Amino acid sequence: MTGFRGMRFVKDLIKRFTPKRESLTGNESVSDKQLEVTTSTTLTVIKRHKWSLVLGVSAIALTSVITFAGHQYVQANMVNVYHVMLNGKEIGVVSDNKLIDEYKQQRPQEVQKNFPDVHVVLKTNGVTYKPEKAFNAPTDDAAVIATLNKALVPQPVGVELKVDGKAIAIVKDQQTADQILERVRAPFAPKAKETSKVAALSANLGEDISTAPSELEKVEFIQQVDKEEVPIEPEDLAKPEDVVKKLTTGDVTPAKYTVVEGDCVSCIAKKLGITKQFIYDKNPGIQDDKLKIGNQLDVTVLKPTLSVKTTEKIVQNQEIQYDTEYVKDDSLRVGVVQPISPGKNGLKKVTIQVTKVDGLMTNEQLVDEEIIDQPVTAKVTKGTKVIKGEGTGKFAWPVVSPSISSTFGVRWGKLHKGIDITGNKNIMTADNGKVTETGYKSDYGNYIIINHLNGYETLYGHLSKITTTEGTIVEKGDKIGIMGSTGDSTGVHLHFEIHKSGSLENPLKYLNR
Repeated sequence: MTGFRGMRFVKDLIKRFTPKRESLTGNESVSDKQLEVTTSTTLTVIKRHKWSLVLGVSAIALTSVITFAGHQYVQANMVNVYHVMLNGKEIGVVSDNKLIDEYKQQRPQEVQKNFPDVHVVLKTNGVTYKPEKAFNAPTDDAAVIATLNKALVPQPVGVELKVDGKAIAIVKDQQTADQILERVRAPFAPKAKETSKVAALSANLGEDISTAPSELEKVEFIQQVDKEEVPIEPEDLAKPEDVVKKLTTGDVTPAKYTVVEGDCVSCIAKKLGITKQFIYDKNPGIQDDKLKIGNQLDVTVLKPTLSVKTTEKIVQNQEIQYDTEYVKDDSLRVGVVQPISPGKNGLKKVTIQVTKVDGLMTNEQLVDEEIIDQPVTAKVTKGTKVIKGEGTGKFAWPVVSPSISSTFGVRWGKLHKGIDITGNKNIMTADNGKVTETGYKSDYGNYIIINHLNGYETLYGHLSKITTTEGTIVEKGDKIGIMGSTGDSTGVHLHFEIHKSGSLENPLKYLNR
């Protein structure tokens, strides 16, 4: 009898000789005689069919052992594998996901070492993997890596520099582009020792505000600069030094001008559409505007592709002229002055904001004044017979709502003799006096000179219209002209000078905000 039939026999035997459920649970109990008969009968049947029973039980046990052993074998041979995908398509199976993670991290670096002169990109973001637990799944790590090496092609890339949307050059990488821009920017930023907080400086005629130590507030490019990574061929790359030259000079070729008979600096400047200052700066050998026929002047006008704008702060000390209090004495003749107590000039700290483009000053603005020492008023005795038109020695602003656009001092080696003022267009005399000169000069344009009959003179330049005449006696605040931009002038403003006993004075010494 087979194991299957043995098991079936045992099931039938138990069913046949087991007392029915209702006999065991009903009201009647099974008698000892009935139980004895049942037991005897069961034993007889088992004895008669014992070999069939043994074979059935053995079959069950063997089946269980085989099933358990097979399960253990399968479990022991289940492994984790990883299906590697390239842009969503499977290319193979590897045994460890770390192999792919390390490949994506290290392979671009290995490739870059093979291209030292150009930046290359190896795009590995399309490489992914999916984990799976499988029975005795085959893997081939080397084949997968070989497939990736063949499929992933290094792409040389560079950084394209654009200025106001115009492509200038392609360089190796972002770092090279940044270094180029820094080389363009560096010459126009104050030196390291000058960028710290500067101390107040004494103002004098020898000090050039355009080159004075300053504190850098901001440095920026005037044009829009963009850097964009683009695919290239290695021969597309430009040399950094060539790019710097192109950005700073605009690839302008040198230009020369030969002096001819009748030439002057202002004549040449007007003829070529450049400023006199530009000619002076490019040709430092010019002395006292003297030119020799046949001389060649450098008139190369560089047009940088990329211009650097700096905003700087300059702090200076400036004197404040003391006032004089006059005590009238009718015992003294007119013009006689006798000191009672001396005066003393004060001191103020002025802060000037300077804007430069490519190192040349384009704008300056007085932004703050701080009194350090108050001036001490002088006291003198003066004759009562006052000459009409004699000044008080104390000056008023010649413009209502004044704003200073250029201060007094040296600019790029040339002296700016006064201050430039903007504001209300009406020009007023700064003190009592007599108009001694009016007219036109190439540098001042329409101008007025007033003698204040006390050692002081004032000059008013670049007027669009003169409304007074020579010989007129004027009082402080009288209108004498209208602001303009005549002569050697850029923009509408008043050029205002103060002279004392024939020497130039800084008007800010006498005018306070």
